[in-house]
Amino acid sequence: MSNRMWGGRFAEGPDAIMEEINASIDYDRKLYKQDIDGSKAHVRMLAEKDIVTQDDADKIVQGLDTILSEIESGTFRFSRALEDIHMNIEARLAELIGPAA
Repeated sequence: MSNRMWGGRFAEGPDAIMEEINASIDYDRKLYKQDIDGSKAHVRMLAEKDIVTQDDADKIVQGLDTILSEIESGTFRFSRALEDIHMNIEARLAELIGPAA
């Protein structure tokens, strides 16, 4: 499990009971399309406002399209440790495109 989401505040990740309580991925994984669409809209706005470069925005959108394909083809690996659909997608996006994610 990645300790990245814990922001260095804890030496270890959550206990199994906390993971069980906090994880909503079993339910909200059905919202993958809405999460991806929202993320695309958000990054396009950020590029329009020159908050991120157009190149980074294009990489993010392409990465999100790849993730959408992975989910729809059944090859995407969901992680309960990442709690929700957005964190699962965000982690995979970082794997695919690096820091621009």
